[in-house]
Amino acid sequence: MPASQCQKRTVSLPAEQGQYIDKLVESGAYASASEVVRAGLRALEERDAVVERWLRTEVVQAFDELDADPASAVPAEEVFTELRKHIANRSASRQ
Repeated sequence: MPASQCQKRTVSLPAEQGQYIDKLVESGAYASASEVVRAGLRALEERDAVVERWLRTEVVQAFDELDADPASAVPAEEVFTELRKHIANRSASRQ
């Protein structure tokens, strides 16, 4: 990336993250710490875009459906009961 298109930033990171960046650069996977940070930010942008699409499509649709027919709602306690059963079954099958 040309220097004219870059903005310099100073950031503070926990030691573990700094070491991870150093390890990625030393491995040859990235040429510099800046490349590692740019890759991380691109991944974060992609994840945020996926979440935004999910919110705008599936969540909005579910809300609209529930708003149109409140009787179709499932009580929270019923949802939690089913989740507990599901978790218990998964735990039991792993033993």
